[in-house]
Amino acid sequence: MAPAVHDHALDLPLGVGESVAPATLDEARQTVLLLFDAHRGGVHRYVRALGVTDRDGDDVVQEVFLALFDHVARGKDRSNLRAWIFKVAHNLALRHRAREARRRRLRSLLDPRPVFDSTPTPEDCYLSGQRQARLLAVVDALPVRDRHCLQLRAEGLRYREISRVLGISLGSVANSLARALARLRRADER
Repeated sequence: MAPAVHDHALDLPLGVGESVAPATLDEARQTVLLLFDAHRGGVHRYVRALGVTDRDGDDVVQEVFLALFDHVARGKDRSNLRAWIFKVAHNLALRHRAREARRRRLRSLLDPRPVFDSTPTPEDCYLSGQRQARLLAVVDALPVRDRHCLQLRAEGLRYREISRVLGISLGSVANSLARALARLRRADER
C-alpha cells in the first residue's frame, strides 16, 4: 500500500493510488465532516452558478457529501477529494437541472398558464451597480467552458483540479481562464 498523503488545508490522510483500505465508518464520517465544513459553501455557490435554485442547491450539496461518505467508506481513491467533490457536484447539478427542465415542460403542458422567469430585472441590476452589471454581463456572455473554469477558479480550485472536474486538458483550463479574465479586464476599463 502506498504511503498516505496529507491534504494540507485539512491535515487529512488522503491515500494515494487506485484504492486504499476501506475506512471504518467513524473514520469516513470524520473525513466527510471535515471536508463538508471546508467546502459546503463553495459547492453550494458552484451548483447555484450552474443554475440550481437555492433550495435545491442544499439537496445537491447533501447528495454530494453522501456520495463522498460512500466513496471514502469503500476505500476508493482519495488522492484529490476536493476535485472529486466538485466533479460530483458538477455532474449532480447538471443532472438536477435537466430533471427540473423536464418537469417544467411537463407542467407547462398540463397547466397552460405562463411560467414566469425569476431572473433579476434590469432595475435590480442597476441598483446593484453599473460596474457589477457590466461584469456580470461579460461573465454571462462567456462560452460555457470558460464560465465553468472561471467559477471553479473563483471557488479556489487549482488548474489541475479544474481540469479533472471538467474533464479537459490543463492547457484548455489555462486558455479558458486567460480569455475570461481578459474579457473581464476590458469590460472593467470602460
